Amino acid sequence: MATTRNAHTEWEGELFKGLGEVTLDSSGVGHFPVTWASRAEEPNGKTSPEELIAAAHSSCFSMALSNTLTGAGNPPTRLTTKAAVTFQPGTGITGIHLTVEGQVPGIDESAFKSAAEDAKVNCPVSQALAGTTITLTATLS
Repeated sequence: MATTRNAHTEWEGELFKGLGEVTLDSSGVGHFPVTWASRAEEPNGKTSPEELIAAAHSSCFSMALSNTLTGAGNPPTRLTTKAAVTFQPGTGITGIHLTVEGQVPGIDESAFKSAAEDAKVNCPVSQALAGTTITLTATLS
């Protein structure tokens, strides 16, 4: 079954001094202020499109890796994934680095890294961001 998720942003003012608010419509779990400064300088309690991409990517990757590991007979106890999305004003998103630490009984470091590489390639968010360089660090804890 296909699903569609929705969010919207209301923006007021010009780019550099304006302010927006992102609303997660499908889940209804929040409203997040966004500004150019939070995107290109310091967050100061506001989000950015890149932070939202990082949240989407880290959660999608974790789900894909969990599925890959479980399918191989080694369901994870815990996966902690961080996504760092780099934005360069005037250029755009220049890269994403995923860092995952896993607790996976019955698997060695090599098999874990292989599963993580597979998840990096096959996670739907990675596929949507295929034009961006995505790197990965994977370790067992």
